[in-house]
Amino acid sequence: MAKKPKKIPAFFYQSGSGAEPVRDWLKGLDDEDKQTIGEDIATVEFSWPVGMPTCRSLGGGLWEVRSSLPSKREARIIFAVNEERMVLLHGFIKKTQKTPKGDLDLAKKRLKEIE
Repeated sequence: MAKKPKKIPAFFYQSGSGAEPVRDWLKGLDDEDKQTIGEDIATVEFSWPVGMPTCRSLGGGLWEVRSSLPSKREARIIFAVNEERMVLLHGFIKKTQKTPKGDLDLAKKRLKEIE
């Protein structure tokens, strides 16, 4: 059986110096948490557009992948769709109800860099 193609393949944001902060953040998580986040990203890649509870618009061209981790924490990956690609801009463990301004501002800054 042929593999279903990705509607929007995921790519890591890369800084001017070549750093990939989301990839580095993911590497620091335990294996079960990484697996859960990876599955949620894959859901978006193969099923775009996706709604709640997996994905939500943050406005301004930003979206978030919402992951409930086995470690009983909530993770978020902020991404943008750019040239039919899902660009993973920022990842963090959510500690408050509202997405922290600093996390949103960082994602917005990175979005400007890729546009």
